[in-house]
Amino acid sequence: MVQRPRPSLYVSVDIEADGPIPGPYSMLSLGAAVAGRQDADGYVPAGPKAATFYRELRPISGDFVPEALAVSGLDRERLRAEGAEPGAALRAFTAWVRRVSGDAQPVMCGYPASYDWTFLYWYLIRFTGESPFGHSGCLDMKTLYATKARMPLRAVAKRTMPRELLPTRRHTHHALDDAVEQAELFNNLMAWEGAPPR
Repeated sequence: MVQRPRPSLYVSVDIEADGPIPGPYSMLSLGAAVAGRQDADGYVPAGPKAATFYRELRPISGDFVPEALAVSGLDRERLRAEGAEPGAALRAFTAWVRRVSGDAQPVMCGYPASYDWTFLYWYLIRFTGESPFGHSGCLDMKTLYATKARMPLRAVAKRTMPRELLPTRRHTHHALDDAVEQAELFNNLMAWEGAPPR
């Protein structure tokens, strides 16, 4: 008898940071929204706002890139005083991921995933010693779209996507807003049959 694979629970994650890499620079906010669940019978979307997580974090260094900081509009001085201690924030995030995942294996998804995953995974390992996603449980929405659209990855941008795939929510550079927006995009991509063969 063939054993059914464990379901996957897709968690849209967005982070805002004050530089290009973790360590020298800081993750300042973390937003997440459950996008949906996939098992052997198919994909079931969740309401993007039904299960969410958000924290603003204390910076871990004095270094920052002004242009990167300006993107989010977050105030580093306020976060030094009021931001969550990174270990506490990441432990709370891990507990949230495990709770919403239930019997499913959590998968982080992002658009694009590479930047957000770099900060998220580094912070998880640095401050908690583990990742609820393992070392490779992430899915890049740009790659998903490129594969379904039969396009070269570097040719992909939201402006190249069919209008019906695009989320109705705005991209605000607030980590929770953008995680919810990306969850909507992910659900649209999962439902899309893709471009016909040429």
